[in-house]
Amino acid sequence: MTYQQTIADAGTAIGNEPNWNGIEAESVARMRLQNKFRTGLDIAKYTAKVMRADMAAYDADPANYTQSLGCWHGFIGQQKLISIKKHFGTTKGRYLYLSGWMVAALRSEFGPLPDQSMHEKTSVPALVSELYTFLKQADARELGGLFRDLDKAREAGDEVEAKRIEHAIDNYETHVVPIIADIDAGFGNAEATYLLAKKFIEAGACCLQIENQVSDEKQCGHQDGKVTVPHEDFIAKIRAIRYAFMEMGVDDGLIVARTDSLGAGLTKQIAYTREPGDIGDQYNSFLDCDEVSTIEHGEVLISRAGKLLKPKRLPSNLYQFRPGTGEDRCVLDCIEALEKGADLLWIETEKPHIAQIGGMVSRIREVIPNAKLVYNNSPSFNWTLNFRQQVFDRWQSEGKDVSAYDRTRLMSVDYDGTELGIEADERIRTFQRDAAREAGIFHHLITLPTYHTAALSTDNLAKEYFGEAGMLGYVKGVQREEIRQGIACVRHQNMAGSDIGDDHKEYFAGEAALKAGGAHNTMNQFAAA
Repeated sequence: MTYQQTIADAGTAIGNEPNWNGIEAESVARMRLQNKFRTGLDIAKYTAKVMRADMAAYDADPANYTQSLGCWHGFIGQQKLISIKKHFGTTKGRYLYLSGWMVAALRSEFGPLPDQSMHEKTSVPALVSELYTFLKQADARELGGLFRDLDKAREAGDEVEAKRIEHAIDNYETHVVPIIADIDAGFGNAEATYLLAKKFIEAGACCLQIENQVSDEKQCGHQDGKVTVPHEDFIAKIRAIRYAFMEMGVDDGLIVARTDSLGAGLTKQIAYTREPGDIGDQYNSFLDCDEVSTIEHGEVLISRAGKLLKPKRLPSNLYQFRPGTGEDRCVLDCIEALEKGADLLWIETEKPHIAQIGGMVSRIREVIPNAKLVYNNSPSFNWTLNFRQQVFDRWQSEGKDVSAYDRTRLMSVDYDGTELGIEADERIRTFQRDAAREAGIFHHLITLPTYHTAALSTDNLAKEYFGEAGMLGYVKGVQREEIRQGIACVRHQNMAGSDIGDDHKEYFAGEAALKAGGAHNTMNQFAAA
C-alpha cells in the first residue's frame, strides 16, 4: 500500500466516526507506517519468508551467502543495522545472531556466567523482543525524518522533491531482519523445549538453533567436557520446535541443528536399539568398548555381532566414544537431523579450515544434496595464527622454502608484513566467500564480536580520558570521529526518540505541544553532522 493509499485508508476510518475531531488521516498513516510490525508473530512470519528466499538464492548461486554479527543489546543490534543501511544501502542478506553465550555472560540476573545454560531460560526470548523493539524504533526514526523532509518540500512548494520523498516512503526498506536465536540444548526435555520455543517465536524469532548436547551437562562448543545425546532424543526436540512453529502459525519457521560431536567424546546414554543397523545401533557403534567373556558386578554390557562388549564408563557415569570418530558422528548427526525436519546445519569445529568443513559437507550432500551450513566464525579461533599455519603447512608441502619462519611464533608482529602474513590475511579476507562456495556455508556469523568491540573501545577511551589526554581523549577518539564518519547517534537525543516524541506531541496537542526540539536544543550543534 502506497503512502497516499495509507492516508486514504485512515481517512475512511476517521470519516466513519463523526466525534473524532482533531484526528488527522495523514498523522494516522504516518504512525501506521512507523509501526509496520504490530506483534512478534508478524515479525517471525515476515523474516521466515526473507530467510527462505535467501536460502533459495544461495542454492542457485553460493555467492549469495548471508552474514550476521552477534549482538547482546537492542541498541547494539540497532546500530549494526543502521550502519549496514548507511554503508551498503540495503540490509539484504544481513541478519542478527543472538548468542546464548552472550546472554549468559552479559544478561543473566545471576551476573556473568559461563556458557552452560545456567541463565534464566526466558532471558533469551526477552532479548529477541528487545532487539526487535530497537529495530522497529530505527524504522520509526528514519521514516520520521522522511516525513519531516516531505513537510519541508511541501512548504517550499517543491512538488518534484515531495514526489521523490513519497516514492522513498513507498519503497522504504525496514531494519527488521531475521534473527538466528540460540536455544542452547533446549533447557530441559522436549516439552520444555517446545514451551520455550513458543516464547522465542512470540518475540519474533523465525529461526531457532538447537544443539545435541545434554541439557544439564551443556558446555560452550569451544570448551572441553561436551556430552551428546542419542539421535532419538535430539530429534524429539527438533520435532518439538517444529510443532511450536506450526502451532503459532509460522509454518515456514527454520531450525538449525547444531552438532558438537566433533569435539564431544562423551555420551550420557546408550541409545535404545530395535534392530541391527537402526539409528540407535549406529550411535552405539561409536562407543569405545572392550570385549568381555565374564560379567562382573555392576557392569553394563551390550551385544554386537554376537559378541559381548563392555562400553568404557567413567566415574561420572558417562560413556566415551572411540577416538577419531568425531567426523563420522558429525556426518551421521547432520544427515539424521535434516531427514527428521531440520532446515540448516551447524558443525562446531576446532579451527576455521575450509577443507575440513567441506569434506564433511560433501559426505552429507551425498545423501542430502542441498544441505547447507550456518557456520560460527568464532572469536575462540586465533584466526591470525590458524591461517598463518595453514599457509606455512601448504608452502612446506609444496617444497617452498619456509626457513625464514618459525611455525610456533607465527602470531608475532614480526611476520605482519611478510609474504606469508599477507597471504594469510588475504585468505582470512576471502574465507566467507570461499567457504560459501567450497564448503556449503549459507550463513556466516561471528558469535561474540560486539562483546569484544565493547571491551576494546572502552579500554581505549578509559586509557585516554583518565590519562594525560583528558577530555581530548573523548573528543578526538569518539565525538570527532562520529561527526566525520556520519555516525547517526552523535545526535543521541534524536537516536533515543526525541524527534518521534515531538511528532506525537504535535499530533496529540496541536499548537499547544511543548516540544523538545526547539532553538535551544544543544543537538542543533550537530545539525550538519
